[in-house]
Order: sequence, then C-alpha cells, then structure tokens
Amino acid sequence: MKVPPTDPEVERELVALAHSFAEREIRPVAAALDEAEAFPWEVFHAACAVGLASVDIPTEYGGMGVESLETQCLITEELTWGDSGVSAAISGNGFFAGPILALGTEAQKQAWVVPLTAPDAPAAGLALTEPGAGSDAGAIATHARRLDEGYVLNGSKTWISNAPDADRYLVYATVEPGSRSRGITTFVVEKGDDGFTLGTRIPKLGTRCCPSGELFFDDCFVADDRRIGDEGQGFRGVLERCPSDPTGAGGQEYPRAVEPLEHAVAYAKEREAFDRKIHEFQAVSFRLVDVKLKLDQARLLTHHAARLADAGEPFTTESAMAKVAASEAAFFAAWAAMQTLGGNGYSREFPVEKLLRDAKLDEIWEGTSDIQRLIVARSMFHDEG
Repeated sequence: MKVPPTDPEVERELVALAHSFAEREIRPVAAALDEAEAFPWEVFHAACAVGLASVDIPTEYGGMGVESLETQCLITEELTWGDSGVSAAISGNGFFAGPILALGTEAQKQAWVVPLTAPDAPAAGLALTEPGAGSDAGAIATHARRLDEGYVLNGSKTWISNAPDADRYLVYATVEPGSRSRGITTFVVEKGDDGFTLGTRIPKLGTRCCPSGELFFDDCFVADDRRIGDEGQGFRGVLERCPSDPTGAGGQEYPRAVEPLEHAVAYAKEREAFDRKIHEFQAVSFRLVDVKLKLDQARLLTHHAARLADAGEPFTTESAMAKVAASEAAFFAAWAAMQTLGGNGYSREFPVEKLLRDAKLDEIWEGTSDIQRLIVARSMFHDEG
C-alpha cells in the first residue's frame, strides 16, 4: 500500500528530535545499562513522553502517525546511534501494536494500542519464537484449543524481546496443529493471567539492556475479545504491519556501524606508532575505508527498500539484501574498530568491546543472514522448475 511521504520540514524536526534525545538521554547511560543488564525504564518513559516510542502509531490513537518507512529509518538510525539495545527496547511496542492496528477491532485498538502512547506507557512484547520454531515460524507448536467464549493456550515461547519486563504480549499460537501457517492465530496475554508464567531473563552476550526471556502457557485461558483478527490470520497481521521491514532490519542495524567507525577514526588520528599517526598506515586507513564503504552501501540498500515500500511496490527481496548488508557491515565495523584500537579495543574501559558484542546479534535476529540470503536466492531462481 502506497503511503504519503513525510513533509520534509516535519521529517527534519523528527530526526533532529531523535538525535538530540539519543545524545542527551541515551549515550550517557548506555554503558551503565549494559553492565546492569536492566531494562531502561527511565529512558523508555522519556522516549514515550516525546513520542519516540510510538512514531508509527496513527495520530488517532495518540502516536506520531509517521507512515513513511524511510522516515522511520532515519529516526531509528539516530536512536540506534545512541545505543542499539535502548533503541530496540523503545521500538518493541511498535511490533506489539502493528498486528492489532492491522487486524484488531476498534475496541481492541483503544484497549491495547492507545495506552502505548502515554508518557508512562507499559512495555509490550511480540511472542513468536519458540524452542522449535525460530526461522521456521510455521512450525509454531503453542496450541490454542477452542472453548466456549475463548481459548486455552498451552506451550512456550523463547527469546521474546522485553520479557520478562513487559506486562502484555502478542502471542502466536496454532488452532490447528500441523497446519503450519494456516492455523496461526494471535492473542493478547497479560502478566497475571491464570496459567501464564514468565521465565527468567536469558543471559546474553550483548544488547543486554533490551531483555529476552521465556513465556510459559499451562492451560492459560484467553477470552474471545483477546483474539486479534480471525483464526488463521496471525501471519497476515505480521506481514501487513511488520513485513521484511527495513526499519526493523537494516534500519536498526546499519547504524550500529556508525559508532565503532567514529571511535576508530578518532583513535587513529591520535594514536602514534613508528613516529607517525596510525591512520597514515594503509593497513589501518584502508580497513576503515572498507567500513565506510560497507556502511554507506547498507544505508543505500535500506533506504532503497524503504522507498519501494512507501511507493507500494514489492520490497521483500530488497529488504532481505539490506538486512544482510547492514548486519554484516555492523559486525565488520565493530571488528575493524577493535583491530584499530588493539589492546584498548579489547578492554572494557573502552566502548568498542561492547559494540562488538552488540553487533553480533544483527546476523541472527529478525531473520538470520542465512534466511535472508535464501529469500534473495528464491527471487533469483523462482522461474526454475
């Protein structure tokens, strides 16, 4: 569906707001949040107060109403420049709201979307991944058994962003085991519901202030008004509001290459070896040139995919390419920064080791690099028998 472009002046103001927020509210506390492995509640609510946690929620439900994916990319870039983990925590509510906006009733939108735009908004999560269903989302085994006036859920979820801190989750379960995507249906489950248990936080290598956790359902009853859309429409809600979305994929990942490059360039300008600045050695400067090349390529691919989406054109292949390019650019940038800083890069007294830990996630979440390459390959060979 074609969406109107954001007014250029409004876009500049939103990007400036995101940049100043990242510089003022996120960067000063990013390292401490990573060490504490704590959900960034103070920063999260500050973002809610200025609308940065509800950028893509329509204005009639209290959000900023930014429809353009390209504008969303620009905003996400600034927040991720502040810190990728905090940016991911801030953006989590949008993934919860999206399928409700696509498939929900007006009453459900008022009940579940409007509260996300308040200054003291709760955190929410989207619960799709399971121990046996990651890249193969059609293998979801959590079962929703039909009863009078509702359903009983049984199963488990893992690697759910914002768990266990979020108090509401959009849960994907099958009403017809073995039917793969045809049976996938969406339900809202709240902390405190009978039969619903939150597991412990999963200890992670990086992006540690955006928690990931497990959810367990043991005869968890949800009423009919908690079902979003019709039975079997679960994937439709994801695809309509969160399709291979460059703002949630490449848009969140190529910005991770920016900060390590900044640190590496600054260090190479100051550090001396053999009576010269180390950037005068081609081994150093060419490595950082390669980072800039990969960063700009990823940015261009991501914005190309976003523009296609805004124009209502197919963009799944382009988004997959952007995701791969951005993920690999981010990790390469962090690796190159560590090589440039040498022993200092390996030290926790410098930020580069954290950036390397954070960047590895990009090649795994939101569709692994292998899956993204598979999507591109299918588009190349789809005419083959």
